[in-house]
Amino acid sequence: MQFDTHNKLSPSSVKLHWLVAIMMIALLSTGLIMEKLEWYAMYPWHKSFGVLIMVFVIWRVVWRIKNGWPSHAGDYTQIEKTLAKIVHWLLIIGTVMMPISGFMMSAMGGHGVALFGLELVARNPDPSNPAEVIVLNGSLAQAGHVMHGLGGNILIVAVVLHIVGALKHHIMDKDGTLRRMLGAEI
Repeated sequence: MQFDTHNKLSPSSVKLHWLVAIMMIALLSTGLIMEKLEWYAMYPWHKSFGVLIMVFVIWRVVWRIKNGWPSHAGDYTQIEKTLAKIVHWLLIIGTVMMPISGFMMSAMGGHGVALFGLELVARNPDPSNPAEVIVLNGSLAQAGHVMHGLGGNILIVAVVLHIVGALKHHIMDKDGTLRRMLGAEI
């Protein structure tokens, strides 16, 4: 198993970073679109990819714990290091919190959760009106809803800051951070 070095990130770090990043950006985007356009047909897909991403998020967190944080590619001020650490923690916490809160919101709200058609938590239809559901636990469903909404907004800000930071490193600092995240040696 290959670990990160100062000059080169391991293939596992690079692949997990980009897989989680692309999936999370896609899920955040579709979540916003579904909410604004009330595009209910997308919910099963959104939930399925939300469940699937949890596998990669857990794998990424375990990998990060085992491998440690990558060293800085350049020499930065303390404020830059602190801001980078805050944004990275927001990203890690957000990528863990979003699938958990979405699962909690849907399952406890009685809507069920399926993984590409495989029922993980059954929908809880109202016997008097099968088109509606009976909430399993309103408090947990509401907590999941609040966490998912607030967490999504925080995660969007963190992703934008992360992208801006990566571009700053690449364009202004010319320190190899972005090249390293693409798998190149610096």
